[in-house]
Amino acid sequence: MPPREATRRVWLFDLDNTLHDASHAAFGETHVAMNAYMIDHLGIDHDEAARLRQHYLHRYGATLLGLVRHHGVKASHFLEETHRHPGLEQRLRCSAHDRAALKRLRGRKFILTNAPRSYALRVLNTLRLADLFDGVICIEDMTMFGELRPKPDARMFRHIAARLKVRPSDCVLVEDVLENQRAARSIGMRTAWMRRYIEGRYRGHLRGGATSGANNARKTGPKRREVGVHPCPSPQYVCAKMNSLLTLLRLR
Repeated sequence: MPPREATRRVWLFDLDNTLHDASHAAFGETHVAMNAYMIDHLGIDHDEAARLRQHYLHRYGATLLGLVRHHGVKASHFLEETHRHPGLEQRLRCSAHDRAALKRLRGRKFILTNAPRSYALRVLNTLRLADLFDGVICIEDMTMFGELRPKPDARMFRHIAARLKVRPSDCVLVEDVLENQRAARSIGMRTAWMRRYIEGRYRGHLRGGATSGANNARKTGPKRREVGVHPCPSPQYVCAKMNSLLTLLRLR
């Protein structure tokens, strides 16, 4: 990559299942907390809460958005109640190779996550990643015209680029969720599909320290770790596919 292009480039990194193994550390507990919140505040049973959570997630990209739009839920209250995660720090793990790649990556780097700020900062600080980023853009920051516009809203992606004073084509979204990549690519951003944690069986480093075991929620055994470009097919809106952030060092 030419030096001038490298310094102009802006990297937008998702957090969960992109920079750390959220399937192991947080997703299960978050889903339980969201279901409990909906049962308590909407007066529905467990099965309906689970169905509605998934429905809003797929329709809007975030369960919260459906609850705000259709049930009058206050976003700040929902985020506080569903992201407490006691003991989170002890469950966090990420790849030492990814941490090293982030240090070498040229250009400005930002976290872009649909998670709340308090949770994102806990994860980044515990994994010693916070100092590697120029800023953290969380769901609280994704408001346009008085309404939440989290990923995969293409208008929000365009707005983020404008806030950072760059063209969308100067940005690369590094993300595990394809729907978010499709929206980013539609406005001219480049996209990199992180697949390391997708199946929830990553064997990596606990809080950047000792090697941890596979996700106990899976019974299918450990998956062989691969570094570099993943061999499976990818949609046309994916510019690069990978199992390691080291791939980004070779991205043109």
